[in-house]
Amino acid sequence: MKVNKEFLIPFVGLKQGKHQFEFDIDKTFFDGFGFDEYNDVKVKVDLILEKKSTMMELSFKHKGFVNVPCDITNEDFDLPIKGKLKLIVKFGEEFNNDNDEILILPHGEYQIDISQYVYEMIVLSVPGKRVHPGVKDGTVGAGILDKLDELAPKEQQEEEKEDKNTDPRWDSLKKLLTDKK
Repeated sequence: MKVNKEFLIPFVGLKQGKHQFEFDIDKTFFDGFGFDEYNDVKVKVDLILEKKSTMMELSFKHKGFVNVPCDITNEDFDLPIKGKLKLIVKFGEEFNNDNDEILILPHGEYQIDISQYVYEMIVLSVPGKRVHPGVKDGTVGAGILDKLDELAPKEQQEEEKEDKNTDPRWDSLKKLLTDKK
């Protein structure tokens, strides 16, 4: 992946205290990572970098949407996402990012690349199962549902019709079971 200069934060010239940064993330950001699961992306990332004498604390927050296909209907929709990430940056002998919450930079480093953390934070905030909100409330277009009915096995549809034509005596017995309370 090519380093994006927008996500390199030079912390050497910053005074101790809190510093705020904002980033607007779009589809081209994910293209740089070779990630193409999203049709469109509009996410705003707020970063507060608190510089202390021996370490830094990075607090990320993001909010926005990703346009993805629904897992049920395959219809594209805007999925709202939001999330947070905290990262502590310490200084040591060599670079170490084994821990998800602590990053160790070598002494003498003057900038930090936050693009990987922004990428992971956004990707992990998208749920594994993406369901169009219209599926839940029944307002999704019926085009795909009509196609499913058309492609349904014919035998099953005929069996359902036969089930509707039952003997009235059995219906009376079934009524006895359901009326029992």
